[in-house]
Amino acid sequence: MGKLLRPGASGEGRPRTTGFVYLVGAGPWDPGLLTLRGQALLARCDAVVYDYLVNPKHLEHLPEAALRIPVGRKPDRLDQDRINDLLVEHAQAGRVVVRLKGGDPFVFGRGGEEAEVLARAGIPFEVVPGVTAAIAGAAYAGIPVTHRGYGSSLALVTGHRAVFANDDLDWAALARMSTIALYMSVRRLDAIRQALLDAGRAPETPVALIRWASRPDQKTLVTTLTDCVDACRGAGLEPPMTVLVGEVVELRSRIGWYEQRPLWGRRVAVTRSKAQHGPLTDRLEELGAEVVLLPTIAFEATPAAPVRAAIERLSSYDRVIFTSANGVDFFLDALYAAGRDPRAFGRARLACIGPATARRLRERGLVADTVPERFVAEGLIDALSAEGVAGQRILIPRAEVAREVLPETLRAQGAEVEVLPVYRTVLPAVDPDARARILGGEIDRVTFTSSSTVDHFRALFDDAEFDAIRQHIGAACIGPITAETARRHGLRIAVVAERYTVPGLIDAMAAEGQGR
Repeated sequence: MGKLLRPGASGEGRPRTTGFVYLVGAGPWDPGLLTLRGQALLARCDAVVYDYLVNPKHLEHLPEAALRIPVGRKPDRLDQDRINDLLVEHAQAGRVVVRLKGGDPFVFGRGGEEAEVLARAGIPFEVVPGVTAAIAGAAYAGIPVTHRGYGSSLALVTGHRAVFANDDLDWAALARMSTIALYMSVRRLDAIRQALLDAGRAPETPVALIRWASRPDQKTLVTTLTDCVDACRGAGLEPPMTVLVGEVVELRSRIGWYEQRPLWGRRVAVTRSKAQHGPLTDRLEELGAEVVLLPTIAFEATPAAPVRAAIERLSSYDRVIFTSANGVDFFLDALYAAGRDPRAFGRARLACIGPATARRLRERGLVADTVPERFVAEGLIDALSAEGVAGQRILIPRAEVAREVLPETLRAQGAEVEVLPVYRTVLPAVDPDARARILGGEIDRVTFTSSSTVDHFRALFDDAEFDAIRQHIGAACIGPITAETARRHGLRIAVVAERYTVPGLIDAMAAEGQGR
């Protein structure tokens, strides 16, 4: 570590003339491999300087005002001297800086050089290790780098040109190691192979070529030391790639797990709102899918006056029915904004259309009295009908546009029903890259969690574009109502969840994937 001048959270301890630099290893691509320490530092930094090998999801931890400085990506690549200057400049300006690097900063990551520069400049710093690419790549390829039955020595070697220019490797000693993990070796794989063969390594030694370790498009090719160069060229493999040499590679055929997940190789567009896609996206990725975010829906509050008026008479209602988690949030946000709290509900009984809405209500400090077994309006109608609603005053805080079957049926049963729009759905700005991938035929499935997401998805494309899209995309729908909307637009229905929840949709997609 450099000088022990450790700042607190960003902004604490000001004023100060010198900032602090954290050299943080992000691991390879999988965002789950970032350490808790690294995540905490990102959440409080003033600036992040990051490599192109770093998953953009890590940047979601940053404060909104933090500077984002990408480096190391061709053709906009900055040389190492410029990166060093950036770290010093921002620290000298009093900022807390995270230098976020793929893998581990001290394993062939030039983090040691950056630490030297910081030490010479008198900049305090800390090193936060990360999972190095060879170890993670081997694990995700189903290859343990050490194993009692296959030898217990491991060498980490760079294939950088300087190794060959200086001839500083003892190839005979290296060839005797049980497992050799090679970094940055694609361009010099032929020379490495020949050097190992000349040093006595057996030609039939298994070799694994692992490209884009831990990404959804990870590619692993198993070959031999003799054939590895031709195999690499034949498969068109390019950096970033690690190469494993050793008998442990044989274990991949027995314990390979990453590519065995049910949605491996499937590319899925998620249309949920930016604020809500997390649980669906995370689980789809865990199941092996490559997820493309295409939010087709966003939400905004409706005019406040009618909502405030309903809140003023809230205790006069016999029931309040919530049909979505959004309805819960927008209504309760308005309740607190009006200076009220849950006591304002008085004697009103609370009903929710399904467990997700009930869970959100519980997270906000309230418990639903009624949650139906079927998570659609018809299921809630059945449950309320069994309890009896005749003569009751019922409030339904909901979206501005929604199905009318619930209020109409309750009115027909003798209830006095007030529908209160508390939010509306709007079409957000669309990522042009995600849209282009869909038009380019790269997406297999599109998830829809409401009829609005379907309608807004359709609105993104003209007729000719949509006709082409329908030929190669299958719709994965949260329930029959959403599926009917998708069918009406001419989409092929690939999946309909039996349980009309996000977990139910995930289960249905996993089952479809296992059946391939």
